Amino acid sequence: MATLNCRRRWASDRGAELIEMAVVLPLLMLLMFGIVDFGFMFQRYVVLTNAAMEGARVGILPGYGINDAKLRAEAYATTGGIPAGEAVAEPLMVTLDEPGGGAWPALEVTVTHPYTFQFVGPIASMFSGSLPSVTLTARSTMRRQLGS
Repeated sequence: MATLNCRRRWASDRGAELIEMAVVLPLLMLLMFGIVDFGFMFQRYVVLTNAAMEGARVGILPGYGINDAKLRAEAYATTGGIPAGEAVAEPLMVTLDEPGGGAWPALEVTVTHPYTFQFVGPIASMFSGSLPSVTLTARSTMRRQLGS
């Protein structure tokens, strides 16, 4: 009789859901944190894109220069949620070639920011792995309007 009782216990499915959940939950949480981290990274990239565009827009205006473009792009990035000093703007005067053979002076602003993963990085380090930071880069070019 005792042997029959022991066999019934081993054949029982009680607690199987708990074990399955314990196996699947870490993978599900890693997937969710990865989605959240990617969302934060995409938000930072959008801010960098707008900062580059804003810096280029200010830099081409009459009376403003390359330094003004740099300051405006970095200020926009800081206002957009990127900590001060982490976004670096590099304005550069370039020449845009026209299909007809002409050329226009232009200002190109490149903004870079090293993004470190907030959730997935620490989780990867718990499993003796590492997730390197990603350098986000946004570039905007606007041509200067020549006065007549």
